[in-house]
Amino acid sequence: MTQKTTEAGTTRTEGAHKAGDGNNIFQLDELAGIRAGATYSTAQGPVIEGVHTQVGLMRKARGTGARPHSHPNEQWNYIVQGKVRALIDGKETIAGPGTLLYLPANVVHSTVALPEEDVVFFVVKDLSHSIHGIPADGKDTGGYFEEGFESEG
Repeated sequence: MTQKTTEAGTTRTEGAHKAGDGNNIFQLDELAGIRAGATYSTAQGPVIEGVHTQVGLMRKARGTGARPHSHPNEQWNYIVQGKVRALIDGKETIAGPGTLLYLPANVVHSTVALPEEDVVFFVVKDLSHSIHGIPADGKDTGGYFEEGFESEG
């Protein structure tokens, strides 16, 4: 876990924005983003850390996503735009706008944006670990790309 000190304090995830000490309102679409889980995912967007939780507004380009991975902290994904094929603990589903996905700690999962459009999702995780997870295959080979979408991520 990388920690970085910013004007507002220390973040667990390098590139995240720190909330608190008067820094309480965030215009997500204007904040610099990071690659979240770059070793296994194409997700990118701004991340804000509070005292106990971290949130982010992530985007995955159409036909791209996360290879199977896990993390020691639980996670919630609220789909804002687009649809994902989600695999959570061996169970697959298609989730679209308005769907809330719960990803328990240490459970292998993946989400891939369907080919029709980019997916945007709001993520919430506890701060027992950074925003980044651990690839299930142990390989840091980057995100998942559907055939024909390799150049779009």
